[in-house]
Amino acid sequence: MKAMILAAGKGERLQPLTNETPKPMLEVGSEPLIAHQLRWLKSAGITDVVINLHHLGEQIEAFCADGRALGVNIVYSHEEALLETGGGIVNALAKLGDEPFTVLNGDIYTDFPFASLPSSPPGWADLHLVLTPRPAFRKHGDFDYGNGRITARGEGFVYCGIALLRPELFSTMKIEPFSLQSTFFQAVQQGKASAQIWEGYWTDIGNHSQLQAVNEHLRS
Repeated sequence: MKAMILAAGKGERLQPLTNETPKPMLEVGSEPLIAHQLRWLKSAGITDVVINLHHLGEQIEAFCADGRALGVNIVYSHEEALLETGGGIVNALAKLGDEPFTVLNGDIYTDFPFASLPSSPPGWADLHLVLTPRPAFRKHGDFDYGNGRITARGEGFVYCGIALLRPELFSTMKIEPFSLQSTFFQAVQQGKASAQIWEGYWTDIGNHSQLQAVNEHLRS
């Protein structure tokens, strides 16, 4: 299985830090966040990784290089203009191949065991998401869940930024900016979205307080 780390965004809520450092390169527990993420993937046997780049992407490429020093094989998908999460995947499809692949948001920290991901979504599903019960720092949830399925958009669970996607989902889509969220919502509406629940540690790092909280967690 291949994986893609979505690392192209500007991280505007983390300014001024992200004016000079891309969000995946911010220090989390004494090393860049993306180093943790690559280690998670490697520990699950996922060693072929695509990283999309736009904002200050040269820093990510300089740190990760071809990935050998980190035990993985990395190729890059460069975006001249920011394509958002969905367009970024479409732009990278040729590098991701014909089999289901894992997608990981470049701004999350978790102790989720990536080896617990299935090798593909169930036959009836187009995608498989990792969800967590809505944490206290989130005012709203994303989905409702039951019996292995995402049943509706709702308040009970939050998407963890970890997904397993079939490439066919994007086969007719153009390389243009759009949010992956719209693809998820369509699959949910069609009854084609499976999920698993993670109740361990998880946070996104969208603002300064969340960055501080994850570093405090790692020091505790």
